[in-house]
Parts: sequence; structure tokens; C-alpha cells
Amino acid sequence: MSLIKMSSEDVESNQNHNDHRLVRKSTFNGLIIGFITIVGIAAFFAGSYVSELNSNQITEEDLDDAIAKLELKLLQNQLPTKQPTPTVKISADNDPIIGNPDAPITIIEFSDFQCPFCARFHIQTLPLILEEYIEKGKVKLVFRDFPIQSIHPNALPASVAAECANEQGKFREMHDMLFDNQNQWNKLETSDVLSLFSNYALEIQLDKGIFDSCLTSGKYIEEIRKDLDDGRDYGVSGTPGFFVGNDQIGYVEIKGAQPFESFKKIIDAQLEA
Repeated sequence: MSLIKMSSEDVESNQNHNDHRLVRKSTFNGLIIGFITIVGIAAFFAGSYVSELNSNQITEEDLDDAIAKLELKLLQNQLPTKQPTPTVKISADNDPIIGNPDAPITIIEFSDFQCPFCARFHIQTLPLILEEYIEKGKVKLVFRDFPIQSIHPNALPASVAAECANEQGKFREMHDMLFDNQNQWNKLETSDVLSLFSNYALEIQLDKGIFDSCLTSGKYIEEIRKDLDDGRDYGVSGTPGFFVGNDQIGYVEIKGAQPFESFKKIIDAQLEA
């Protein structure tokens, strides 16, 4: 297993070169997720923005810290002081919805289940949005997959697990289970991750046989690929990424795990429009 060495200067240099090239349009090759006792999901690769270094010179903790700092730099873009008038239409596709499908305002989230900043949004910000808007029928959340497989190797299996849970009407439960327990599965080998996800399915009372068959069939790979391609087309370069609005008024982009107030400012203005 090769690890990655990255000094703070390297991190800043890589960030400058890769700020807008985190996920490249031309890279969707190669990575094969091997299953030891079950069928493989598919060949899948989502780009790279870090380089290989000598494992004897850096600890795994140093690596995680360097990656986290780089991700934070990529995601800490501030919202504009004035709300823009978006011109690009953002598709919700047919992805899972949290909330009333007829809610007037939509938050379209491009997310990676293994991303620590996506988990931060789930833990710190989403509960406030749920309480203030989603549970009152004012806003719905559409979850679109954006697994950055080059640095989050378990993100793709997690996306598949959530899609398979959605088949049985339990997307929200699996979504919450994956983010709440991210530290439990994010560094496991793929075969162990799949076994753990199967246990999660039991915990949220899914039909385990149907779930396991779905998880190992690869049936949602093309759906996830489409989410990635759409996200790239919309300029998503890191996770989480959000678009808030609807087809009539357009969408405002929010980059990164912004606080509740950033969402509130935009949503309130759109509800009053």
C-alpha cells in the first residue's frame, strides 16, 4: 500500500494548480473495486489531485491531516455579497428526495459519503434546515452522488448502498447511517465495507437479500456516473456542493459545508420572491 507525502507548501501548491481541476472530465477510467466473496461493483475512477510518496516518510495520520487541509482550502469559498441571478438550469434528475417532493424550493446536493466536510454538513447544518424548512414543506433536498474515488475509495460502495436502500424506501435512513458512522467504515477494506453496509441494512429493517443482491450487482454505476458528469458540467469541483432554487427562479450555488445562515439567507429570499 503506497501512502502520500504532502508538506504544507505542497498542499498549497497543489491547491493552486488543482483548485478547478479536482475532478477532470476526461477521467472516468480504471479503478476496479474487487470483492473477495461477492461480485465486483464495476470499473470506476473519478480523478486524482494528490501524488504518490514514500510510505516510510509519513504516517497515515499525517496523510489524513494533509488531505483535510487541502479539501478545506478548496471548499472555503465565500458566498457573494449579492445574490446572483443564475442562468444555468440544474437538474434534480431522478435522485432520492428528502422532504415533500412538491416543496417550492429545492436544495440539490452533490455529495460524497466518505467526505468529512459532507459529514459536517449532515451533522451541523442539515438538522437546522430540516427543522426550519424541510419538515415544514418549504424545501426539499435532492441528493446526487459525487464520489471522489481517488481519495475516498469507499465512497462509491457507499453511494451504491444508499441507492439500494432507496429501492426499498429507506434512503433517508441509510443516508443518516452512513454519515453518522463515517469513522467506522471510511478506512476499511472494500470487502469489509460491503459486509458492514449489509449489517446497516438489517439495522434499518431492509430486506437483506434484496439489498445484498443490489449492492453487488453494479446496477447503479451508470446512475452514479451520470451524477458525476452532471456535477462536472455544473462546475462542481469538490464536495459538498449545493444549488438552491427551482427551475423558475434559477439556482444559487453554495460551495462547501457552509453554516446554516448561508442557506437561510438564500432560501428566505427565494421564498419571498
